Amino acid sequence: MRKLSVDRTLAHIDPSAKIGENVEIGPFSVIAGDVEIGDGTWIGPHVVIDNGARIGRDCRIFAGAVISTIPQDLKFQGEYTTAEIGDRTVIREYATINRGTSYSHRTVVGSDTLIMAYAHIAHDCIVGHNAIVANAVNMGGHVEIGNWAIIGGMCAIHQFTRVGDHAILAGGAKIMKDIPPFVKVAGVYPVTYGGVNSIGLKRRGFTKEQIHLIQDIYRIIYQSGMNNTQALEVLENDFPQSKEGNEIIEFIRATKRGLMRGNGGTLDHDED
Repeated sequence: MRKLSVDRTLAHIDPSAKIGENVEIGPFSVIAGDVEIGDGTWIGPHVVIDNGARIGRDCRIFAGAVISTIPQDLKFQGEYTTAEIGDRTVIREYATINRGTSYSHRTVVGSDTLIMAYAHIAHDCIVGHNAIVANAVNMGGHVEIGNWAIIGGMCAIHQFTRVGDHAILAGGAKIMKDIPPFVKVAGVYPVTYGGVNSIGLKRRGFTKEQIHLIQDIYRIIYQSGMNNTQALEVLENDFPQSKEGNEIIEFIRATKRGLMRGNGGTLDHDED
């Protein structure tokens, strides 16, 4: 028999909601009918989970969080869309996640990701696995955040902007251009290239050889004086093939908003 820990005199749960085994729902939370919640998920008090929410297993959703409410987009016409949360993801107090629009029909947050208090994830955003979105980050619609990316507190991210895998953004940064994979972002506005996120890469098992290759690639992109077209030609013709290099090249080729700028000179150092 399904085990559901909830005081139904204090929480409102639509009887058509699909709720898994061993789910706990706190007082004064509201769960709409078109909602699916995976096994073992804990939901604190005063949480609102609206129609279209698809929440994975063993998630933790804290007080005041609001998930899958309609987009803050005047073009939204009531079309059927979802907000999808992966397994083991933590959503802290008063974070808000809107569901998608007809553009992609869904907003997605991956597994093992941490969304801190007061963060806002707008319609049609995609947040990867193992990412950290710190307190009071605000994302416009259609933002893409890569796997293992770390978004510092109070960052403001312009709509349609992308942040690559393993990138780390300083708190308070205003992100108007794409941030490529594996890098550190320096400054607040305009942000600039601050080196490779070598400490983060070490922690995730990248070898010295992999990290040094990534550093060499970004020296070509950001410190050689070449434009992006010239830099990509050098990387494709003169550098050894690698998974990381291919990811960087593909990211740059796909950019529509352009890349964040370089720092205008040689960096003080790159950590080994």
